[in-house]
Amino acid sequence: MPCPKLKDFLDRNEIKYELIHHPTTYTAQLTASSSHVTADELAKVVMVSRDGTLAMAVVPASRRVDITALHTASGAVSLRLASELEFKQQFPDCDAGAMPPFGNLYGMEVFVDEGLVKQARIAFNAGSHDEVMRLAYEDFVRLVQPKVLSFASTAERPPRLRLDDRIW
Repeated sequence: MPCPKLKDFLDRNEIKYELIHHPTTYTAQLTASSSHVTADELAKVVMVSRDGTLAMAVVPASRRVDITALHTASGAVSLRLASELEFKQQFPDCDAGAMPPFGNLYGMEVFVDEGLVKQARIAFNAGSHDEVMRLAYEDFVRLVQPKVLSFASTAERPPRLRLDDRIW
């Protein structure tokens, strides 16, 4: 079942949404695949500390948050990734790491990468690791009023050296 706060909010605002059940997953790419949603349509929420206040950075699951770009684009004095210990208590009705991108329900700013604007629909974790909600992107914008910026990167993580990869 989706987090009650989100479901109630959407129902009160008469928003049409689809609830997609899928096997339990813990990464955005696996969630997209198991819920049969494209990685460009699935929104990934990354929690950041912006000038000492928690905020949501939302990017397509196919991309990564570029902290430097978000820092610059948001006009923050300081910006860093938030630890789970910092934000877990803010979402008592959600599984850790499965928060929906509705920061307005939790008293925090939401920054959305411009890559999601191109989508007709947005899908996201519904508060658990086995349910995704999908609704019209325009409904999401109307309810959340996120700040749209350019801060996603397609860059892969640099490869990690293994013990076998010694340089001689």
